[in-house]
Amino acid sequence: MIVLASASAARRRMLEQAGVIFSVDVAAIDEDAVKQSLATETRNPARPAALLAELKAVRVSARHPGALVIGADQMLDQEGLWYDKPADRAQARAQLVALRHRTHRLTSSVVAVRDGRRLWYHTESALLTMRNFSDAFLDHYLDNAGEAVLSSVGAYQLEGLGAQLFLSVEGDFFTILGLPLLALLDFLRENGELVS
Repeated sequence: MIVLASASAARRRMLEQAGVIFSVDVAAIDEDAVKQSLATETRNPARPAALLAELKAVRVSARHPGALVIGADQMLDQEGLWYDKPADRAQARAQLVALRHRTHRLTSSVVAVRDGRRLWYHTESALLTMRNFSDAFLDHYLDNAGEAVLSSVGAYQLEGLGAQLFLSVEGDFFTILGLPLLALLDFLRENGELVS
């Protein structure tokens, strides 16, 4: 039995489309507190991404004895500044203005836990460079993307209209969506959770 410890629709969709059979159980973690505690010791986004993924999986694992629980998290950083999901349209706009015509890094971590013990983890990063889009385009984007901008750490969905924000992308597409899927599928096959 596989349990996904994530509320992310994108992660759920990726696993479903890859043919993985799983259930979803979301962990309540104070992500801001974890990030704040780590900010004093590191500016490397891989550390909080991996730790948050593991905390979510361990918390859910307590409710599913014997199940393989998958936790995941993603961090966006630009020159050492960490970004969170925007709370509203104004914050999404401000964030996109700050990212405009610059390169940022998305770091995604995935962790597998069984009975409270981490069995495996994987972290990957991608570099994304936004183009120098106009304020008129930004308003058009926000009008058309709607509430979806609030569900992503970057205030965009690369798999949709958000693609028009970018000049270049370097890295794994699934990692950008928030789950290093190919590495996870490989782990699941190696451990008998998927047919190899």
